[in-house]
Amino acid sequence: MKIKVKLYLGLGLLFAMILLITIFSGLYINKLRNETRNILVANYNTLDYARKMEIALNNNILLAENSQLFRTNLSLQQKNVTEPGEKEMTDRLEVNFQKLQQQPNDSTALHMVRKDITDIMLLNMLAIERKSKLAENTSETAIFWITVLGTICFIIALTLLFNLPGNIANPVKALTESIKEIANRNYSERIHFEKQNEFGELAASFNTMAEKLEEYQASSIEKLLVEKKRIDTLINNLNDPVIGLDENRKILFMNNIALHITGLKKENTIGKPVQDIAVKNDLLRTLVQELFGNESEHENKTAAIKIFANNKESYFEKHIIPISIIPTGEKDEKRMGDVILLQDVTPYKELDFAKTNFIATVSHELKTPIASIKMSLQLLENKKTGSLNSEQELLLQSINDDAGRLLKITGELLNMAQVETGSIQMAILPSSVNEMVDYAVNANKTAAENKQIKLETRIPGTIPPVLADKDKTAWVLTNLISNAIRYSYDGAAVKIHVSLEGNNVKFSVADSGQGIAPEYIHKVFDRYFRIPGSKKEGTGLGLSISKEFIEAQYGQITVNSEFGKGSTFEITLPSVVDEKEEA
Repeated sequence: MKIKVKLYLGLGLLFAMILLITIFSGLYINKLRNETRNILVANYNTLDYARKMEIALNNNILLAENSQLFRTNLSLQQKNVTEPGEKEMTDRLEVNFQKLQQQPNDSTALHMVRKDITDIMLLNMLAIERKSKLAENTSETAIFWITVLGTICFIIALTLLFNLPGNIANPVKALTESIKEIANRNYSERIHFEKQNEFGELAASFNTMAEKLEEYQASSIEKLLVEKKRIDTLINNLNDPVIGLDENRKILFMNNIALHITGLKKENTIGKPVQDIAVKNDLLRTLVQELFGNESEHENKTAAIKIFANNKESYFEKHIIPISIIPTGEKDEKRMGDVILLQDVTPYKELDFAKTNFIATVSHELKTPIASIKMSLQLLENKKTGSLNSEQELLLQSINDDAGRLLKITGELLNMAQVETGSIQMAILPSSVNEMVDYAVNANKTAAENKQIKLETRIPGTIPPVLADKDKTAWVLTNLISNAIRYSYDGAAVKIHVSLEGNNVKFSVADSGQGIAPEYIHKVFDRYFRIPGSKKEGTGLGLSISKEFIEAQYGQITVNSEFGKGSTFEITLPSVVDEKEEA
């Protein structure tokens, strides 16, 4: 229990007992006052009236002044009847007094009046005795309860007197002795208070302090310096640039290669705020801007940074590693700084560029012979070189299909090469939605007819043009419809719908095929990805290229799929807002 709570309970209980004694004493004193008052007002006044009537009787009742005195006190007595039977006695006294007035010399009447006065006095004297005993009992009861409550208060006060000072003084004494031990460099000293109160919390804090002091004492400055030199040597011999910052964003270290690529000098950087140096150094500003929340909203955080190093353009991937520790004796993690690591990915980038150039070159070189094959096939189909038999026509159709697939693959590879090299040429102009959809539908009409699939289009008549590259957007729609036909069952329907949502136009292509399993839906736009187990042909590049083309036009492409019920791909592009409508 907390010391503060103990004080509140002890002193509060003592205060409550004192208050109870005060209230109890007041009640009994008031009761005694009322009972005493009742004796004085009622019984004492009656005795006084009776005494005066008896004096008037003894001083010759026949005299007018004595008769008047008797009659006055009798009247007062009649108004002061308080005891049982007193009224009957008073009435009888009045009757006998009247008889005495009528027969002044009648000794019997005089005797009866005296007897009545004596009876009234006796009755009130007995009442006084009875009420005195009642008041005495009341006082004894009050004395008993006041004694009991006073004893309880005394016991509580005595308990507080013996226990409370010890509860406060003993832990303080123990803490004082432990502090003296710490002052004498005895850092192994510990305090153990079992109770969970303020002193327990103080002991825990003291032990944490002592543990840290013991840990610091056990460490050697020489060892720390050796370890620091070892770590500095390791960092400086790394082939990747490394920059260390403390919790206040001051530079702790920069290895040699980091100093080289930034063009900075060690003596001008160590110990200084990184933001002050980044103001004058563009590369360093690029590296630390993420720490200060200045990163552009559209910046790709995973993109490699191009830096001129080693006498050539080099590429580095930036990794910011937060450094956090749990201090000795504490429970919460504390951030101690950050490490900026630049990983040299130049060899991988060079291989990637070589791969991209190879794909672009091979694809470009393949397009010419494939186009020549397609032209020769068209001549054969027109039968200008002679008639073909049925078997030759089947072979011709097979060659034509294979040539078409090769042409599509080379086209996708060329598009991907453009995407990877960043050389996508976009002609973003107001484009007709109907023309792009009609082109994509017509391009897939033969494939849909071969599978008896119905292409359902729904375009509102008031749909505005979109700001887009007409050819590339039509290519994307063609690719989406082709995929929908490929994955739909024979005799099904592919729905191509267009709608206006705010200042955007949404294209949707929905099929009723197998759909995409939930574990693969987030990968469908990855390059070269194909759903495992799928028997459909393709390079896995179509959706990836579509995503690049749409996002390059400030649009968005998404997919919704329910496994077993089909998929819906949606494209959103900005519409051309009429200036009159906007006004």
